[in-house]
Amino acid sequence: MSRKEPQKQGRVLMLPIDCIEPSPYQARTVFDEPEIAALAVSILQNGLLQPVSVRRIGLRKYQLVAGERRLRACRLAKLEKIPAILADFDDSESAALGLLENLQRSQLDPFDTARGIKEVIRLWGCTQAEAARRLGLSQPALANKLRLLTLTPEQQDLCTANHLSERHARAVLRLPESRRTPALEKIVRDKLSVRQADKLVDSMLAAPKAPSPCRKTIPMVRDVRFFVNTLQHAVDLMTQKGIAATTSCDKRDGCLEYIVRIPVNSDGQMTPAPPSPAPVAAETAPPDPPETVAADAPLREDFAVQL
Repeated sequence: MSRKEPQKQGRVLMLPIDCIEPSPYQARTVFDEPEIAALAVSILQNGLLQPVSVRRIGLRKYQLVAGERRLRACRLAKLEKIPAILADFDDSESAALGLLENLQRSQLDPFDTARGIKEVIRLWGCTQAEAARRLGLSQPALANKLRLLTLTPEQQDLCTANHLSERHARAVLRLPESRRTPALEKIVRDKLSVRQADKLVDSMLAAPKAPSPCRKTIPMVRDVRFFVNTLQHAVDLMTQKGIAATTSCDKRDGCLEYIVRIPVNSDGQMTPAPPSPAPVAAETAPPDPPETVAADAPLREDFAVQL
């Protein structure tokens, strides 16, 4: 039987429940099982007072458009046939109707709502402004709902599992992504109201960021004499230990070139200086000690630097 049967469109039919498939556009992902069980008891006692809506997708095959909770309750009640309104909807109309039913009839999880709106916009191929008009929402309200999807799946699950409201979730969106989970955990732990959650976020934004323990400020010494003295002191220590290290200093292209030469053997080890000849008893004066540059002394002329 084809879809082209206008005499049956909009009529209430008694359809086998096994012929009705769930809607692939169902926005709700979490269902209250005790609520479904209570509805099943009511249906057994009073019958299904409001038919579900379906569309034909094949021979003796239908797809649910609206009434997911009622369909689940009827299955739980083990009904064989249920009343259904046959409607002629395309994909976009079916998705929009299912979303509208959830928005109007029962409290929908804010993240399910946001995902449903996003899917409807995709199917309609329209702007947020047009979707807001067709769904009966203001454009800022629709945009705020879609912003909830910028939370990570783990953060969304944290909100859903602890029954946080849409306004709780929107409060933490003002924080950088790395600080949202700690804020949500504190909101849950301390059972904060929306107003208290806003104040928590305000305090977190106002608090200065703690400096990283790995970063230390190293003062920059601009006087070149400090570095020259440090190099010269290291050479003096090697000389005192018997290493025949030598230095040379020159200015080139406005830079100070300081060269240290350290004798090493084939293994890369520093070689000591050859022993000095035995002193002759007389007249030779002891050699001058290695010269060092005092930290506060002016540079020698050959150490001058163009600044």
